[in-house]
Amino acid sequence: MTQGLTTDEAAERLQKDGYNELPARGKRTAAHILLEVAREPMFALLIAAGTIYLLLGSTNDALMLLGFVFVSMGITIYQEHKTERVLETLRDLSSPRALVIRQGEQMRIPGREVVKGDLLVLEEGDRIAADGVLMEAHDLLIDESLLTGESVAVSKQVMNPASQPSGEERGTDSPYRIFSGSMIVQGGGLAQVTAVGGATEIGKIGRALQSLETERSPLQVEIALLVKRFAYLGVAVSLMVFLLYGWTRHDWLNGLLAGITLAMSVLPEEFTVILTVFMALGAWRISKKQVLTRHTPVIEALGSATVLCVDKTGTLTQNRMSVKTLAAQGARFEVDHVKPESLADPARLLLKYATLASETNPFDPMEKAIHAAAARFGQTATLHGHGGAIVHEYPLTSELMAMTHVWRFATIPEYVVATKGAPESVIRLCRLGEDDAKAILQETQQLATQGMRVLGVAMARHDGDDWPTSPMEFSFEWLGLVGLADPVRAEVPQAVAECHDAGIRVVMITGDYAATAQAIAKEAGLPHARVVTGPELDEMDDRQLETLVADVHVFARVRPEQKLRLVKAFKSRRDIVAMTGDGVNDAPALKAAHIGISMGQRGTDVAREASSLVLLEDNFASIVHAIRLGRRIYENLRKAMTYIVAVHLPIAGMTLLPLLFGTPLALAPVHIVFLEMIINPACAVVFENEATDSQVMKRPPRSPHERLFGMRVVFLAVLQGLGLLTAVAAVFFSGMRHGLGDSEVRALAFTCLVVGNLILIVVNRSAARSMFATLRIPNAAQWWIIAGTGVTLTAVLLIPALQRIFHFAPVHLNDFAVPALASAMTLVWFEALKQVFNHRGQ
Repeated sequence: MTQGLTTDEAAERLQKDGYNELPARGKRTAAHILLEVAREPMFALLIAAGTIYLLLGSTNDALMLLGFVFVSMGITIYQEHKTERVLETLRDLSSPRALVIRQGEQMRIPGREVVKGDLLVLEEGDRIAADGVLMEAHDLLIDESLLTGESVAVSKQVMNPASQPSGEERGTDSPYRIFSGSMIVQGGGLAQVTAVGGATEIGKIGRALQSLETERSPLQVEIALLVKRFAYLGVAVSLMVFLLYGWTRHDWLNGLLAGITLAMSVLPEEFTVILTVFMALGAWRISKKQVLTRHTPVIEALGSATVLCVDKTGTLTQNRMSVKTLAAQGARFEVDHVKPESLADPARLLLKYATLASETNPFDPMEKAIHAAAARFGQTATLHGHGGAIVHEYPLTSELMAMTHVWRFATIPEYVVATKGAPESVIRLCRLGEDDAKAILQETQQLATQGMRVLGVAMARHDGDDWPTSPMEFSFEWLGLVGLADPVRAEVPQAVAECHDAGIRVVMITGDYAATAQAIAKEAGLPHARVVTGPELDEMDDRQLETLVADVHVFARVRPEQKLRLVKAFKSRRDIVAMTGDGVNDAPALKAAHIGISMGQRGTDVAREASSLVLLEDNFASIVHAIRLGRRIYENLRKAMTYIVAVHLPIAGMTLLPLLFGTPLALAPVHIVFLEMIINPACAVVFENEATDSQVMKRPPRSPHERLFGMRVVFLAVLQGLGLLTAVAAVFFSGMRHGLGDSEVRALAFTCLVVGNLILIVVNRSAARSMFATLRIPNAAQWWIIAGTGVTLTAVLLIPALQRIFHFAPVHLNDFAVPALASAMTLVWFEALKQVFNHRGQ
């Protein structure tokens, strides 16, 4: 067995079983992303419209339209491809390398090349590459928090061949097995690989994810429905115009052109374009906060999140222990509040021997915390500065959960013995009486209810070089208790408070004990009066659970499948659920939630694969930034949608009205394209760039039933559009009535429409401020649009070559007084509407 597999055997098994990789979807290449984008109905309609223009010979119009479509598609493809590349990098960084024995020699190989039957050499600091059974174990402690959710490392040992594991020891509770993805925090050993890839415990959870379908976001569904309705309306009205024009004017070719022009004016291409651009630019903005957006549509859902389910270990806490309390000789010493020179001697002695009972170069988080505290209070020098060395040690066992070290110091004739471990075990070593033991255990429980991991510490002396077979043979003296805490991240209380102000419930779902979870919840600022445990959940049916989750904020001792059940319970209450986590046990819940948020530094491949957002720096506060951005995007998207509907009404109206009244057409395809070159950048840049409202995180989440484009928004947009249509129509028909030429009237009406369009952009930037107050709010994109439009419009009106393309005639300067007056009236109308709607909304 010590020789391991041969190279040929390993190659044969690799060929048979495949690589040691977690289940994952196929890689999304640029071609796959392109096909996904091209399947969007709106892009298909735009490409079809551009193709028709090519067939009709309107090459310039077709190129302008198709060019804009391909630019938008390029932005989307680039963003999606960039996201996939970052995720690939994360996977590569997290992929472990394994130390194996093959043909009697140790060798480092990529973790994906480990096969069944390999001998894994286990060393401190290594991440285990596959599941296996222990062949040797030396003081082996393994952090299995990614799989079990427990932050405390577990002791592992070799199974006695004569014994059989009980039912409770099978699976992840077995002390004889190791699991892929776990971290070795202390000791070492040798294990034979029993499962790789999808057959591992991690892989089984990964395969379970395949049965869960990722839901489309509410906004995606709403936009798709809106686009479909506008598309149907455009087709129906365009067909009607084609038939009406051809029937009444006996000119079917121009009737077809008129129908296509109206279709362009009604075609809601901006809806899909702005959704794509808003999400892509939103992903770029949120990436500055070290949050990777894996699926851009989920950003808008963040702004409507009503419940945020978080794991404790590594999410609310740092997954890094620190010494918080020392209890010795009836007194407690809060380490954070004691100056180094003021620590009492009993506490110093306790800390000294806790350090002596730890490894000299620790990897375990608890032992690192003890060493850090010893260094702070000047105890480290007593260990290494006087020739101290460990000469014998007794590891943790299932019978005695305490670690014992025997030290030799040059200045002390006797051997110094130090032990630390579970208070119950150390009490046994000290042979304390019933009353003393009861008092110590009571104090232990008090510290545990404060969220601490509690260790008992004792000391002894030993003469001679004959070591007892068990530490029970030493005469230990009780020294006290060390309380260690997995500290809450510094930014968490403020982030939780901000979520509370924003009307978002933060719910802790953890595999840890109830007392610890309750203490952490208190420290984080979560309601913690009631804690519900996993066994209690098992006794509830789905209806009872749905009622329960309305009031409970802390769930403890929860198994992975129960986390998924809790997420489904929140969803059944029509909550928009966000779920954070870093472990494999979180992955099913991450995928089932509307918004899955995984941790980039500690998270597993399975968790990232299931999530929509990845926190690259595992910073809980980044979630709040993402929620704030989601709300900003949603509000700005609503402003853009209002503007789109409002501006399309006068465009469509001025295409249809001349036909109904028997006058020459006011707008041609080139005019529509010109207006689209204003509308699209305004939607995609001006509104997207609008700053976050200072009160955005003081408002409750929008109701899950509230639609982006509800009746109130539709009504406002229609009234704005009708006002601008009335002004433009007045300019056009009054010019006709006063005998101006068709080309002159067309130029005046088009000028009024363009100026009114610019006013509409500024007015819709803010629902509360006046237009003049809004102009003072920085938005560089707005000024670029206004300046660019002004220069281009002036060129079109004055340069003869452009006049011919736009079917304009030279216009006298005095004639522009009419469109100027009409534009001023639209401004008054827009501001009046804003005041009325604000008053009704209060």
